Amino acid sequence: MSEKQALDWLNLHGERLNQARTRIRERGFWNAFPETPSEKIHGEGAKEAGRKSFESRLENPFAFPGFDSAGETGGERSPYGFALNVRYPAAAPEELIRRAAAAGEQLAAFSPDARMGIAMEAMGRLWARNFELAYSVMHTSGQGFVMSFQAGAAHALERALEAAVCAEEEMRRIPPIARWEKPRGKRPPLLMEKRFRVMPRGVGLVVACATFPTWNSYPAIFANVVCGNPVIVKPHPAAALPLAITVEVLRDVFAEAGLERDAAVFAADSADAPIAKKLAADPRVKLIDFTGGSAFGEWLEQNTPQAKVFAEKSGVNCVLVGETARPEEVARNLAFSLSLYSGQMCTSPQNIFIPEAHFAQTADALNDAMDGLLSDNARAVEVLGAIQSEETMRRIKDASALPGVARESKALSHPHFEGARVQTPLLAKLTTKDGELYRRECFGPVAYLIKVADEEEGLREMRSCIESRGALTALIYADDEDLVARALDTAARAGVNAAANLSGEALVNHSSAFSDYHGTGANPACGACLTDAAFVASRFYVAQSRRMLAAS
Repeated sequence: MSEKQALDWLNLHGERLNQARTRIRERGFWNAFPETPSEKIHGEGAKEAGRKSFESRLENPFAFPGFDSAGETGGERSPYGFALNVRYPAAAPEELIRRAAAAGEQLAAFSPDARMGIAMEAMGRLWARNFELAYSVMHTSGQGFVMSFQAGAAHALERALEAAVCAEEEMRRIPPIARWEKPRGKRPPLLMEKRFRVMPRGVGLVVACATFPTWNSYPAIFANVVCGNPVIVKPHPAAALPLAITVEVLRDVFAEAGLERDAAVFAADSADAPIAKKLAADPRVKLIDFTGGSAFGEWLEQNTPQAKVFAEKSGVNCVLVGETARPEEVARNLAFSLSLYSGQMCTSPQNIFIPEAHFAQTADALNDAMDGLLSDNARAVEVLGAIQSEETMRRIKDASALPGVARESKALSHPHFEGARVQTPLLAKLTTKDGELYRRECFGPVAYLIKVADEEEGLREMRSCIESRGALTALIYADDEDLVARALDTAARAGVNAAANLSGEALVNHSSAFSDYHGTGANPACGACLTDAAFVASRFYVAQSRRMLAAS
């Protein structure tokens, strides 16, 4: 077994890798992978070729070379109104773990540099298939095409690169060998040679969500690979295709590097016969990354003591609208945040606290801003995307029965997809007496305008919501700089990342690799942060050996 091919890849991608190392330290803006789906950047015919590659997957079995299976599963349906009918090989949890654990022995024997070379080559090959990935994300998650290209391909790979480099950095902090010399006065010093081996934890399980199958999964997948952990990718049954393509690429790269393909295995299942619990409870699984609802996230945290669990769960993102001389500008920014991908983002606002003194003015301005944003149907459907699941449609229906509905959710027709589920956001007016309602996440295009006595009560409610239910984002609009400072401090103390006075296209929903931390790991909604040292350093351990040396 030779590392030569993997190290050649490391050199091949060295420029991008070195830039990433620098950019993470600077934390400024950088697009490692151009986010605009323009053929001027990606080449004439690239979009059409990607669409055809995606369509060639439909109505067919998805085969992984070297992975034979007696059964198959599938059942994805595009939120834009048609069945994908892709069939994936299905295997028992025991077989998947056995394969991954066996292949992991070889992966662990490779040096961190060689594993980084493998990760970089896989990223490069996935980027070469960016339009195929974009269409796959679009027709499983319901994101609009541009967003699917950006979040599903470009930004997902940037998060992968960021996590890989952070893992590399943490491993490099540990010297492989040290000479230890303890003086003993007139006696010869005590001498030792100490060696430190960075060792992978073991099998990593990544349990993905349906709304952002690549963006939320790539950091864990690629951090595991660089740290030497084989990975089992368990997609959401409704959004399997983007991750099947990802595993296909990884397996090819492993094979070309001289490793067993099963260092990455695909764990397809169905809603009727789920396998995630059986996979997660196996003692050989040492790392679990999960994105999704709180019920299963909490089950993982309570029932898998053998594993380190990184969980992003349900939360209630909060906004405080203080007094401002720019109510229309604030409303336009907030309307875009609420409408983007129909609120199906873990960073989308839900609870909007508005002091009584300007509650009516703010509510009217927000309603007008939504009218302006969504009045053109062709533009609206691209901003809104499609509703990913029937469960979200049910939540919209339930919310429409609330007594305080100020803006109803309306169905829009899509000009290209007759069966697309497209809905405008619903706004409901509440008071602090409705805390039992707004302290629960209502995932999707539903937001609450909550009347509070003043900014101070709004701050207290915001902190209480975050500490009790968790959040990924908090946002403050206000002209009073003292209020802004106190709101940002309140958010920090509650364990949530915050923003102030955003405008235009700068949205609280967005999180940029190499600059923004996504989540804090410090509130009930996020048990991990993308990407801090704790996210990557927990994926390996240090094994030390000591050997006595003779005094010279």
